[in-house]
Amino acid sequence: MAKYENDVKQLLKLIGGKENIQAVSHCMTRMRFVLVDPKKADEKAIEEIPAVKGTFTQAGQYQVIIGNDVSVFYNEFTSYAGIEGVSKEAAKAAAKTNQNVVQKIMGALGEIFAPLIPALICGGLILGFRNIIGEINFFENGTKSLADMYQFWEGTYNFLWLIGEAVFHLLPVGIVWSITKKMGTTQILGIILGLTLVSSQLLNGFSVADTPASEIPVWDFGFAKVEMIGYQGQVIAAMMAGFVLVYLEKFFKKHCPEVISMIVVPFCSLVPAVIIAHTVVGPIGWTIGNAIADVVYGGLMSNFGWLFAGLFGLLYAPIVMTGLHHMTNAIDTQLVNTYDGTILWPMIALSNIAQGSSVLAMSILQKKNERAQQVNVPACISCYLGVTEPALFGVNLKYGFPLICGMIGSAIAAMISVGCGVQALSIGVGGLPGIISIKPEFYLIFLLAMAEAIVVPFLLTFFVGMKKLSAEDRGLVEKEAREKVLAEAPEAEAVLETEAKEETPSEPVTEIKAILSGNVIQIEEVDDNVFSQKIMGDGVAIEPTDTTVVAPADAEVSIVMAETGHACGLTLANGMEILIHVGIDTVDMGGDGFKLLAAQGDHVKCGTPLIQFDPEKIKAAGHPTTTMLIVTGEGSAKNIQMKPGQTAEAGKTTVISFE
Repeated sequence: MAKYENDVKQLLKLIGGKENIQAVSHCMTRMRFVLVDPKKADEKAIEEIPAVKGTFTQAGQYQVIIGNDVSVFYNEFTSYAGIEGVSKEAAKAAAKTNQNVVQKIMGALGEIFAPLIPALICGGLILGFRNIIGEINFFENGTKSLADMYQFWEGTYNFLWLIGEAVFHLLPVGIVWSITKKMGTTQILGIILGLTLVSSQLLNGFSVADTPASEIPVWDFGFAKVEMIGYQGQVIAAMMAGFVLVYLEKFFKKHCPEVISMIVVPFCSLVPAVIIAHTVVGPIGWTIGNAIADVVYGGLMSNFGWLFAGLFGLLYAPIVMTGLHHMTNAIDTQLVNTYDGTILWPMIALSNIAQGSSVLAMSILQKKNERAQQVNVPACISCYLGVTEPALFGVNLKYGFPLICGMIGSAIAAMISVGCGVQALSIGVGGLPGIISIKPEFYLIFLLAMAEAIVVPFLLTFFVGMKKLSAEDRGLVEKEAREKVLAEAPEAEAVLETEAKEETPSEPVTEIKAILSGNVIQIEEVDDNVFSQKIMGDGVAIEPTDTTVVAPADAEVSIVMAETGHACGLTLANGMEILIHVGIDTVDMGGDGFKLLAAQGDHVKCGTPLIQFDPEKIKAAGHPTTTMLIVTGEGSAKNIQMKPGQTAEAGKTTVISFE
């Protein structure tokens, strides 16, 4: 009998049968299906299968989380189902056929803006800090700020604008670069095109409105004049220019002989792209961007603005789950640059808080359910800090009513915010810290809206949950059963403890060292829901500064991804199981840039090299190099403690400790 025979049979039936599978592949932890009709998959029943740790849909793929044994499960599944597995690339290509035009556009937008989010968050924090030290008058009866009173703070205020200007005024450079990166064309050409849009030779885009038409400089070609206007802060114009460059480069690459392509393609792509950007798509994009900003701003500031706000607040969380929320980044940025502030972003921050409050209520309701708490607590924290996906997919959508309660609280908070005209100086800072991006004159109103976004969803979720959640969901059944067993056989626990002690090694391992040199971060910060939600288990991640993964302790290599080389699993003497995963979605690379240095069944010492990788190839493929160290099975270990927030040395610095 195969190891997963029953589970495989159940999964095939519940996923809609063989005829519903268009393609199937796997990575280190997940089965990845492309389904003919995704609605046929019974998600709730699939998650009840013993081998399944969770499910989610991403980019047209239905992903079933199995864990370290996924390769065994995959082989048994494809054998039983009588289907051939395909490569990860083929599965992704097939998945695109399940997406409609809107999903494809939103997916592309998401991939374009995702690399820019860290910069936007950093810029938002900086503008928020400048807001506090230079815009709020704390002193002399409300007439002077910190910057007015002290030279140090004035210098700090002025210095920080160096970064703020780079993030927001020079944003077109990042946008065009990201487009070329996403579309697979030459990124340096994108950077150069972006720089031509914000060159110091041009009239700053933010000064155009205040400059008389007769004073706007021009390029005079005799037969035509072109205004020398910069596109600082312009989003739509930069995106249109980026796509012009991409399609020009692809065209000339296709039609140019290889022997002269190094000379012809860059020249024939960049020069026309710059000309078209400043004469055609730039002015068009400027007009479109301003029109969108005017419509959104005018609608929200109209007499019926509170109604639109309520609808936005109600629907924003479901929009996030579809990926359509990425379009708000472009609209928000355009609002900031057109009106020196955005009325949209405060509502997004409030929606984050409302969904986090629903999770907080679930955490209290399920305080006896240890498995649920492993998801609830980190999801709540990340939600309050502005990252809602773990809460939405891991908790609120799963039970349904917390999502609705959060949506109601978000709608009310949005109406308060827009009804009182609350504006943010920038985007990027969400959740509770979002207040630092709010204009000072709106602090009190925003605090009121925040309070509502905390209290209403919490109370609604708590009281609905008292009626809706079963004793099993709340962890009460398990507690009562355990108390019954102990009452009937009080010696049982002592026997189990004695057996555990007898199995404990004479010299137990009590710590796990770093697998790489670099900065150790919390697993919740990883840009992958399976890892950040701790579906596979708790752990840490490392932003590497070297290129060789080493064993973090004496262990046996229990599993390797031989074809791709990007991940492996270890088992320690105390039964603890560890997963090492280099990069995010690096299975896409098919092994290019990776070299396995250990084989399944090898016994390794702490510091033994396991995997070598090329970080430049990983980055060129569009993937982060963040490397995960996950405890997938605790064995006999107790009181496991993660130690993020330090700079580690491979094989020497302790990153996880336990008893």
